[in-house]
Amino acid sequence: MWKGTQMFTVRGTWMRGGTSKCWLFTGVDIDPLVSSEMTLDDILVAAFGSGDPRQIDGIGGGSSTTSKAAIVRRSALTGVDVDYLFAQVAIADCRVEWSSNCGNCATAIGLYALQTGMVAVQSPVTRVRMRNENTGDILTAEIATPGGRIPFDGDATVPGATAPGVPVVLTFEKPAVAPWPTGNAVDDLVVDGVTYRATMVQAGAPAVLVDWRSFGLDEGGVLDTARVTALMPTLIRIRRAAALRMGLCGPDDPISHATPKVGIVGPAATFVTPTGEELTADDHDVMVRMVSMMAPHPAIGLTSAVAVAVAASRPDSVVAQLSSSTDPSQLRIGTAAGVVVAEVTTDSDGCVAGVGLHRAARRIATAELFVAAAGSAAPALVA
Repeated sequence: MWKGTQMFTVRGTWMRGGTSKCWLFTGVDIDPLVSSEMTLDDILVAAFGSGDPRQIDGIGGGSSTTSKAAIVRRSALTGVDVDYLFAQVAIADCRVEWSSNCGNCATAIGLYALQTGMVAVQSPVTRVRMRNENTGDILTAEIATPGGRIPFDGDATVPGATAPGVPVVLTFEKPAVAPWPTGNAVDDLVVDGVTYRATMVQAGAPAVLVDWRSFGLDEGGVLDTARVTALMPTLIRIRRAAALRMGLCGPDDPISHATPKVGIVGPAATFVTPTGEELTADDHDVMVRMVSMMAPHPAIGLTSAVAVAVAASRPDSVVAQLSSSTDPSQLRIGTAAGVVVAEVTTDSDGCVAGVGLHRAARRIATAELFVAAAGSAAPALVA
């Protein structure tokens, strides 16, 4: 039952970044609402309408790629323009995952910081340097601003989102400081008595990338959404086994559905995207299907793309073994939605110094949200 109509308001901006939609809030707006009675988790769960698989009473979109938020602040660190705290808001559950980053939302945050005046415009290109508070990662968004003009629309598109937006080049700086948490290029994970060959990597995000042959798949097959969905229970258990092996959690810690990222890696093959585009093995170097919050990702998260690109840089990794790439400066990743190209730069020691991705972003709306205060929202639905 409703315990009353206690409400509060908060200003937010709805942005599309790449293949995700993200609600952005400033620290100035959100911080005064946080108290001992109402945590940041409470605010976001109520605002997004979580506890209902449809998020019908909130701003969530009912999918992992549309139930995201970030709190953005000007940074006090030298050389960094803005800090942002990323939130993956659960859908059917009343909780928030704080353990990861989101490159698609970072793409939107770069444009948002420019459009709201948090960063001064330059000419011909404005660089927005950002720090993800969840992980400490540093990212740079480059936006064309010829003549000091701030863009609000553009013609850039990305696989998985046909609508155009402002072109943004997003670079993850030094994403591979300590990329191999187990020290190995390949580890064997035993789940339910079956051995799965996987590369575990810490770059962009912690990720476990499983050789598709471990699932009994063979050459010429396609990692379609139905097949990945059928493997979901196993992938969730693989995620847990990898989290323990990577030292991300202890045996008694709660299970995270956000970290590490988990995916299946296979050789390039011919497949058709949801928009009807046919891609051949010549169009990409390696096929990857990632999981996002217990469902197949419709494309690939950018943090996962970074992890895949860094893994490919080690010749004996699962990704490198299955990839047909002969160009160390880029990796063409075949996702369910199309090909995502990761541009890789290396330092004098041959280590990955940066991974850049071409994205698109657009501001959808600015809004004053009316949110039920903690204790006045409807209870979660029970199946």
